[in-house]
Amino acid sequence: MEQQETIAMPRIGDDAPQFTAVTTQGTINFPSDYEGKWVILFSHPADFTPVCTSEFMTFAKMQDEFKELNTELVGLSVDGLYSHIAWLRTIKEKIEYKGMKDVEVTFPLIEDITMEVSKKYGMIQPGESNTKAVRAVFFVDPKGKIRTIIYYPLSLGRNFDELKRVVIALQTADALEVATPADWQPGDDLIVPPAGSCGTAKDRVDGKESGIKCYDWFFCTKPLAKDEVFKAIKK
Repeated sequence: MEQQETIAMPRIGDDAPQFTAVTTQGTINFPSDYEGKWVILFSHPADFTPVCTSEFMTFAKMQDEFKELNTELVGLSVDGLYSHIAWLRTIKEKIEYKGMKDVEVTFPLIEDITMEVSKKYGMIQPGESNTKAVRAVFFVDPKGKIRTIIYYPLSLGRNFDELKRVVIALQTADALEVATPADWQPGDDLIVPPAGSCGTAKDRVDGKESGIKCYDWFFCTKPLAKDEVFKAIKK
């Protein structure tokens, strides 16, 4: 019986697996070429497919919004470079969707016909397909560490508002040493770290620590206006 190759999938907190790849914007060395920047590395199953087309148009439309957050986009599929180029030209010249048209994709799209990169990142999942990458999303920080991982099946298009929210929330947590609660959006209250001593916990519950609201000793929040969030993460 033939034994299947087993490759450990990267985890949150790991160094992003390194690779050199040919892309539609030239050769890249990942993640070293992006030192000092956040990166969203994402895969799609195949060129010339409708869900992927809608996603690439949306990513391209939002590219400047991500750049404002010091975040670069890098796409990948197991198709070849010429297929990528032809598909992206088709998107620009022929596709109009949700008011988007003449969309030019200028972020790199990796050629991965050998599936080398896809396998390093666990993008090939046999239960879904042996020949197509699932819709994986890796958020890599300026130090080359993986900070968030999201996987979607082939049939499910991604929520781009959520992808942007993740970047902002990660940067906010880093800049302010806080956590973000469920459904957090910039301008909502932030969660402060739990009390480190019984005395601090008591002071918080008794309302002696100013600027925060405590629901109990372990659950305290503080307000921060939306513009202050963006000031903090852009320092």
